Amino acid sequence: MTTSITPVSVEIHPQLTDPLLPELLHPSRLLWTPRELTELTTTVTTELTAGLRGILRFDEDRRWWARLALTDGVELWLLSWLPGQYTKPHDHGGASGSFTVLQGELGEEYRYPGGPIRRRTHVAGQGLGFGAGRAHQVTGLGDRPSASVHAYSPPLVATREYATLADVPPEIPPLPAIVRS
Repeated sequence: MTTSITPVSVEIHPQLTDPLLPELLHPSRLLWTPRELTELTTTVTTELTAGLRGILRFDEDRRWWARLALTDGVELWLLSWLPGQYTKPHDHGGASGSFTVLQGELGEEYRYPGGPIRRRTHVAGQGLGFGAGRAHQVTGLGDRPSASVHAYSPPLVATREYATLADVPPEIPPLPAIVRS
């Protein structure tokens, strides 16, 4: 009897050469919990700081970002924020997520379907995981540049933007089927 093994897809940013990152990605894990995503973003910001700073860029005209890694179960991003730069209100299409602040300070307004709009401030070293359906708007605060590491599972799920967080529907539609070849 012959057993076939499907190769696991792993992409890593070419400037991230630390051997710890492939270990952190658990390529065979197809769905990550918010807690697992938070552990990933927190570990990446604390253990791979030098590599992240070598990639990090700031752009006065628009927010900057770079994908750090992608597997069949998770995608990992580095984002930069100059003071006052922000996202539009959005959700992550039903994916769970996490972000950990690498440097600086971020403001976040967020809402779960049917819930109130809330506000939080996140400072360097703080990580947060969230489940599917959470919508938010993130803004660079303070007077110095900020950066954060974000992770989403499942990966490659399109975000949905809203005019305001008040426009988040009471129920988020289910995730579409993800087909990979």
